[in-house]
Amino acid sequence: MTDGVLIPARDDSSIFSAWRITFYGAILALILLIIFSPDPYLKIFLFLPDGIFKTFQVTVISIFFALIIGLLVGLGRISRIKLIDRICTVYVEIIRGIPLLVQIFYIYYALAKFVDISDIISAIIAIAICYAAYISEIFRAGIQSIPRGQMEAALALGLTRRQAIFKIILPQTVKVVLPPIGNEFIALLKDSSLVSIVAVSDLLRRGTEYAARNFMYFETLTMVAIIYLIMTLFFSRLVAIMEERLRTDVKQG
Repeated sequence: MTDGVLIPARDDSSIFSAWRITFYGAILALILLIIFSPDPYLKIFLFLPDGIFKTFQVTVISIFFALIIGLLVGLGRISRIKLIDRICTVYVEIIRGIPLLVQIFYIYYALAKFVDISDIISAIIAIAICYAAYISEIFRAGIQSIPRGQMEAALALGLTRRQAIFKIILPQTVKVVLPPIGNEFIALLKDSSLVSIVAVSDLLRRGTEYAARNFMYFETLTMVAIIYLIMTLFFSRLVAIMEERLRTDVKQG
């Protein structure tokens, strides 16, 4: 589920780095298509903003709930209570064993017999539940990466185990897990295109709607692919900057 290979390397500062060539090349291609062939590319571009907004909406809301669920499940995975640990582990194994597309179909179509939920809500629920399973493993690994001496010192100072986790362990864990969670955000951004199959008007859905009306599938999907590429590379650069700042803060600390 991760896209670590998309994150620009720390020492990748060359003017002609792979990231710069790809990112600025995609922007240039988008501009040239619109300027030299406004019909149909400009028309397609003006048709897509609603879908771009919907894509961001689904992505941001899904990652928000995935973080909350993932943190709770990650804490459950290291719980001393066997039942909680077992429940969380089973959840992770089940979710990771079922493709996201199947989960979206299941929540949208199967659960619709019992609960009346809209298309976008069902898509957000499916993506959040799916990505929470992967994010929970990130949290679990991050928590376990903190030296055991931190917990022992906190307990020796009179803190309860819960207080030690939330006041000592988790603040340190955040710096460890932020970069991989950033990777998951990028992956989720791309996987959000799957919600188009349940009639959510995201970027891909708007593109296919335009293509169906004008029978310009090549031109439309080319624009959609370029816009997805620009968004993905843009956020990959933000994640790289975040990693560098975290690395600097750790060194200074």
